[in-house]
Amino acid sequence: MDVPLPRFSVIVPAYEVQAYLHECLDSVLSQSFPDLELIVVDDCSPDACGAIADEYAFRDPRVRPVRLPRNEGLGPARNAGLRLATGDYVLFLDGDDTLTPGALDAIADRIKETDGPDVLVYDHARAFWSGAALRDEHTLQLTESGPAPFRLEDRPGLLTVPKVAWNKAYRREFLERERFTFPSGAYEDTAWTYPVLMTAGSIATLARVCVHHRQRRQGGIARTPSRRHFDVFEQYDRLFAYVDARPALAHWRPALFRRMVDHLASVYARRGRLPIGTHSEFLRRARAHYARYRAPGAPVRRLGRVRHALVRLGSHRTYLLLSLAARLARRSARVASVLARGAWRAALRLHYRVQRLLPLREDRALFSSDGGRGYVCNPAALEDAFRTFAPGIRTAWAARPEHHHTLPTATRRVTPGSLAHWTALARSKYLVANTDFEPRLVKREGQVVVQTQAGTPLKRMGLDLQDRPAAAPATDFARLLRGADQWDYVLSGNRHSTLVWERVFPAGYETLEYGQPRNDVFQRATAADVARLRTSLGIPEGAIAVLYAPTHRDYRRGRHTALDLERVARELGPRFVLLARAHHASGAPLTDSSGPRVLDVTDHPSVEHLCLASDALVTDYSSLMFDYANLDRPIVIHADDWEAYEAARGTYFDLRAFPPGAVARSEDELIDIFATGHWRGSRSTQLRAAFRMRFCPYDDGRAAERVVRRVVLGETDGLPPFVPLAERSPVPSAAALRHMGASPDVSSRLTAVPSPGGRVRVR
Repeated sequence: MDVPLPRFSVIVPAYEVQAYLHECLDSVLSQSFPDLELIVVDDCSPDACGAIADEYAFRDPRVRPVRLPRNEGLGPARNAGLRLATGDYVLFLDGDDTLTPGALDAIADRIKETDGPDVLVYDHARAFWSGAALRDEHTLQLTESGPAPFRLEDRPGLLTVPKVAWNKAYRREFLERERFTFPSGAYEDTAWTYPVLMTAGSIATLARVCVHHRQRRQGGIARTPSRRHFDVFEQYDRLFAYVDARPALAHWRPALFRRMVDHLASVYARRGRLPIGTHSEFLRRARAHYARYRAPGAPVRRLGRVRHALVRLGSHRTYLLLSLAARLARRSARVASVLARGAWRAALRLHYRVQRLLPLREDRALFSSDGGRGYVCNPAALEDAFRTFAPGIRTAWAARPEHHHTLPTATRRVTPGSLAHWTALARSKYLVANTDFEPRLVKREGQVVVQTQAGTPLKRMGLDLQDRPAAAPATDFARLLRGADQWDYVLSGNRHSTLVWERVFPAGYETLEYGQPRNDVFQRATAADVARLRTSLGIPEGAIAVLYAPTHRDYRRGRHTALDLERVARELGPRFVLLARAHHASGAPLTDSSGPRVLDVTDHPSVEHLCLASDALVTDYSSLMFDYANLDRPIVIHADDWEAYEAARGTYFDLRAFPPGAVARSEDELIDIFATGHWRGSRSTQLRAAFRMRFCPYDDGRAAERVVRRVVLGETDGLPPFVPLAERSPVPSAAALRHMGASPDVSSRLTAVPSPGGRVRVR
């Protein structure tokens, strides 16, 4: 009886990696794609690598341990595993690296989509000892757009992708037919990667991080001074011998020559690689290789010309002189920069003092959100309302240049820290923000400061952070109170928020319990708006769009994703699409790839538009749940680290006891909630109704109007009455409309509140 061959053969050479080998092997064997064999090659390692491989083989029949009688190096060890491989595709993984969750599933899917290419190139991230992960800088070369598979001639930029063996999947029949093997010595990937790519009849790419490449604090050839670094010359000798033996590849010589020069210069210039006293010898050999393999024709970038001149001249003394000159130039530039910054700051302080002596401009208002981000949150809704209900007020927005494109054309743009910004701070009557404008702000008599806050608080805020271990060290409580003393008005969406703000920001402001202006759009948007937003995001017709928007973790550093989004999308099936939205404080997206089933919407300028486009929300402890409840759409809470979050940051109530919908305590529970329909069942509907009753009493679509009438127009009586919760008609989701049998054309019947100023801009 024939034993079916595995889809993948994963080859792991192991030498002095006993501290990391368990994690490496676990990352392979725990893949959701189980059709694999794992070949672990013990390269006569003096530590416990061989014993670890034997232990795994005893527990899992997919593991095949191999022991070499003597240490031969990385290349021969990979060859030993390659001779035993039986899978359709071969992958290499270093013993201290790991596969990311779901990597093999993604690789298998991409191979199927591209008709089984000879080589599939995928992305990786460098994993640092601190826990941070940095994606490779050549990610754009791995785009999945365009025809696939292709040949290297169609995408020559792939030559700039790191020349390593472990960022590719290789069709085993292709490797055997071309008799590819790894050479001995260091830098063995050089003489392997380029020939493989040039010879492959079909190549495909996968724009997903599939490997975390460990960056050790110590150890590794790149950080160890050794004459092994001279092996790089032999590897390029092998590479050009391969090209010379195949005239059809001659057109690649200029590109390979340029890559060689860059590589040799990098080895030479990197500290800690070459032993003391060998730099001159290395440069002499580099100069000889330059002369031997020189092939004009490949353009050299301006910044690379110095490197090419260094290798061409081959003079260590010249390099030392150039390095000294460069260091002196950098040091001089730093000193000049410090002096210039000091002079500029002094000029700004003087400018601000002078501007404060001039009269206030009664018709000016300055807005800002999250310390310089784009046109978002409550300030954006209020700026729009200012132009609608107080058209005599000229508005300006303080945002960093990369966010200027999000601003309305009628709104003046100012850059934080500029002369125009300080002028606006000194002379605008109205200052509106969801954070403090500037620590050096001196509030003038007659100025009105409106603190909108950024939603309903679940996590602890303000003075309540004093005993929180994760948040207290990063909070300047004296500065916090100085900022609160400048507020005239604070917005609140419900009684819970009012009580929290007045306790944690004790100051003499007036609380306007009018609702959240940013939620007005939920009552004013139409079904046609929802349809347009979904189309602009690329949500397929008939799909159920789930917005996943977790909050920031104070107690974590670097990127952390609680969910394997690719696995969740795969388990939920083709009807579901996930919209992944990272918190702006996290600094990184939630997914390494964006495809038809998982859409990265972190950079979308409006979270309110994402809410409108979605059919359900999955979050953890984000204040977005309170806003989303106004849409009366399903909400699922994913609380897998509640105890840790409560201990580090703290919350104002137990969300698990009073949730807005179903609660999942693990990824599997979350998948089950959607698979069984519990996410929109009757129990979830009841929980959401109670949650809305408590936290959404005033969000009827006219919160911004009330604020402008009270703050700017001075109206205290006759403000728009609140529409009771039972009488509101928020725009239904696309899924609800399909269930009702309605079309986007019925939008006028789905909007209960008129919409002056309530524009929905699709970007």
